[in-house]
Amino acid sequence: MNPKGCKDDDSDDPLLKHHPNELMPSLELGFYKVKPNPDLTHMPSPRLFRTHIPHTSLPESVKTSACKIVYITRDPKDTLVSSWHFLNALIGDQGIDPWPFKDAYESFCNGVHAAGPFHDHVLGYWRESIKRPEKIYFMRYEDMKKDPKGEVKKLACFLGRPFEKEEEVEKVLWRIGLKTWR
Repeated sequence: MNPKGCKDDDSDDPLLKHHPNELMPSLELGFYKVKPNPDLTHMPSPRLFRTHIPHTSLPESVKTSACKIVYITRDPKDTLVSSWHFLNALIGDQGIDPWPFKDAYESFCNGVHAAGPFHDHVLGYWRESIKRPEKIYFMRYEDMKKDPKGEVKKLACFLGRPFEKEEEVEKVLWRIGLKTWR
């Protein structure tokens, strides 16, 4: 069902046929796992990627280029619980016993996490976003849930693509499922 006032005339919208992860490949899994120095120049611009790489580990070419980085963080507790469920789903498919939450909690608190210590990861991007707000946009998942319209508008401005009409904002929120978060 379309949002009020929004006509769905975007039958060629890739989000209608593809999961966002298919449209935004992972740097770690999609490229660098296959080839240590991938040539991405064949990809049309603008190129969109997702990653869990800490800011300190980003290639200098990314840090010094004109590309923009959108960093989304989540409450540490929610990150831990989500990661725990995700990893248990992965190992459960292999017939391995679930990872006890107590052990996951202790590991997380000790900085053992797939993307490195959680607080170091978040602080690395946050500090850099303060130094270079034109380069890194720092977002909180909880803020997206609280004010999806406001956060999407801020993100669009950061990307240099501000909305011209309120209907465009509503359509984006509906298309990506944020309209239903409230």
